Amino acid sequence: MPSHIMLSYQWDDQALVKKVYDRLKEDGLPVWMDIEGGVTGNINDSMAAGVEEAVVICPFMTPTYQASRSCKKELNYADSREVVIVPVMLANNWEASEWLGLITAGLLWVDFRNADSEENFEMCISSLQEEIMFNASHLLAVEPPSEQVDQSEPPKHHLKKKPGRRFRHALTKLYIRDSGFTEGELEQVPHSDGDTRNTVELSETAENHCYWEEIKGNGSKLYRNVVTHRYLGFKSSSNQVCTETSPSVTEEWLMFVDQTDQSHQRAVIIKNRHSGKFLAVQDGCFIGLMSYNEDCKWFLE
Repeated sequence: MPSHIMLSYQWDDQALVKKVYDRLKEDGLPVWMDIEGGVTGNINDSMAAGVEEAVVICPFMTPTYQASRSCKKELNYADSREVVIVPVMLANNWEASEWLGLITAGLLWVDFRNADSEENFEMCISSLQEEIMFNASHLLAVEPPSEQVDQSEPPKHHLKKKPGRRFRHALTKLYIRDSGFTEGELEQVPHSDGDTRNTVELSETAENHCYWEEIKGNGSKLYRNVVTHRYLGFKSSSNQVCTETSPSVTEEWLMFVDQTDQSHQRAVIIKNRHSGKFLAVQDGCFIGLMSYNEDCKWFLE
């Protein structure tokens, strides 16, 4: 049975990847790295076994990673086995292309481009753990934190899967919240005009109505509220964000990493596939913009 997180990297980045390995292991995640007992005997057999027993593979992406035949074989094999891929970006002013761009297209990469200081590294590790847990916590055996011996150290956190993604607007700090009814409650509420939409609002507080389950569609993503089980949509003509009981083209979204962000948080841009507009907030209200600016930035929580 697959059981671990595999770290896939090019040799030049071994020191950083070893630091990531140690930190993930310290927090109770089952992690595999070639120099930490992962390779014994024939290297090709060992690397194949590493992939075959992987729940998640984290490629540490750089131009030299993309140029490496060994890295290409590892990630292609993992992709063919449908291993969850959580990419890690190490290179500034560079985008994956060719085979690597094809495999990682549409995936959210975790930003390690400036993980040089301890503070930045901790924020990057937190983002990586969040993305791993979001995608594969149900497949991983996470060890509980060990007894804290040194009382001067902050207590270790226990990694847990969150019910979904929360979107917090970077400038206003407001969350996307479905304010409507659950499916059961909706059946009891008359709609004289036949309108089945729920209102979506911006909330100062993070609560269960602010969690959205991510469902992969055909080249896009759907976001279903974990409380109401309704799908997030955007009506371009009225700049209205709402939810529907069943998805249509207006509920299809594209999500990208905001490559300009330097905060080391999980900064993303959300684009409605049907309208081509970026989801933004201006003057405390939702708005769709045809071009990206700071009003379009969201943090994943």
